[in-house]
Amino acid sequence: MGIPKYIVAGPSEMLAITGNGISEILLKKKHFLWPLQKCTRLDISPVNYSFEVQAMSAEKLPFFLPAVFTIGPKVLDEANYESLIKYAKLVSNTDKESTHIKDLVKGVIEGETRVLAASMTMEQIFKGTKEFKQEVFDKVQLELNQFGLYIYNANVKQLVDVPGHEYFSYLGQKTQMEAANQAKIDVAEAKKKGEIGAKLRDGETKQNAAKIDAETFIISTRRQGEGKKEEVRVRTEVEIFENQREAEVVEAIAVLAKKKAGWSQTARLAEVEAEKAVEIREAELQMEVEKKKAFAETAKLKAELLSKANVEYDIKVQEANSELYKRQKDAEAALFESQKKAEAQKANADAELYSRQQTANSELYTKQKEAEGLAAVGKAQTVYLGSLLKELNHNYSALRDYLMINNGIYQEIANINAQAVNGMQPKISIWSGADGGQSKGEGGSGLNDVAGVYRMLPPLLQTVHEQTGMNPPAWLGTLPDKSK
Repeated sequence: MGIPKYIVAGPSEMLAITGNGISEILLKKKHFLWPLQKCTRLDISPVNYSFEVQAMSAEKLPFFLPAVFTIGPKVLDEANYESLIKYAKLVSNTDKESTHIKDLVKGVIEGETRVLAASMTMEQIFKGTKEFKQEVFDKVQLELNQFGLYIYNANVKQLVDVPGHEYFSYLGQKTQMEAANQAKIDVAEAKKKGEIGAKLRDGETKQNAAKIDAETFIISTRRQGEGKKEEVRVRTEVEIFENQREAEVVEAIAVLAKKKAGWSQTARLAEVEAEKAVEIREAELQMEVEKKKAFAETAKLKAELLSKANVEYDIKVQEANSELYKRQKDAEAALFESQKKAEAQKANADAELYSRQQTANSELYTKQKEAEGLAAVGKAQTVYLGSLLKELNHNYSALRDYLMINNGIYQEIANINAQAVNGMQPKISIWSGADGGQSKGEGGSGLNDVAGVYRMLPPLLQTVHEQTGMNPPAWLGTLPDKSK
């Protein structure tokens, strides 16, 4: 046997030993290499991979994503070299100049980046760069695990436009223009406030002087008016108290009519609103555009006309204040008188409403009591018929016959038949209630009367059956069967 050779790996190396006595691959930092064994030095230091991935968002907008990934073999500890064994298998058949690993890493990163970008909008990618980077990192790491590679660091640079699709460039220009326009507006607004402020201070001085004179006159006039107001108030309150109850009735009717009209109006408005919603939105958008245009033009005109308008304004304000004070006093007197008249009319309406409401309540109470009486009668009849039917063992025929006898239906039928056959030649059965002298020995006139009644029943029932087709109830008797 040959002499073993002792070999040691460098700080960023691992020894991959195969051959005699080793089932697959043995990874060591130092080892005695025996004959029939082969040793390969693995460089386990991480490597930087720079890419510029071209992807496309969900809106079909292309962009470049520059990225730098620091990737190397995954080394945990000497007891767990599973990932490092996968890496050793990957590089065993490649030479030092080969780009096999770089192409593999680039393919994984580009593939996962394109898939993720295609599921997101450009706005989501741009605003959520941190989340986008983390999700790309997780998905790429998941794919590299099967090759024993680990991402030590990943930096995603700023998104870059694809030539011919300058999305980010235009977006930046838009932001710059908006900031410049806002600055111009702020300067014009500050200048306007300065000029207006100076005029306002001068105007306030003059207004305060006029206000003191006006308040002195107001106080003297107010004292005279308060006496007249008190006299009118007392008379009005008496009239309001007398008409208050009558007006309450009118108010209730008015409220009910108003609610009915409101419900009907709501239903119609719902249909119209559904049809006009789209038109209203379009009009609002158009209005916003016109407002922006009008705002720019207004700012220019305000700057030109402000000085002249301020001077005219001061003069007209003084004249308007004097006229306004006079009109206010006239309006206050007219308003007070109108309010009192309105209160009197409201009291009259309330009283009339209350009277009508009481009448309606009385009629409603009468109708309710009539309905309750009918319900009680119906309930009593139901109980009565139920008890009769129960006593007759649910024999509906017997119940019907009993009710007809009890209500005199048979007598009424006889009267109707007599009227119907008046002037005709009907079949008439005649019988006598006399006993023909057969009951002379029966113990008294009382029993004779009872016997006479029982003798009248068979011919009576026979006649009813012949004329109406109805059989007597079973508890009363049966007719003889003529077929026998």
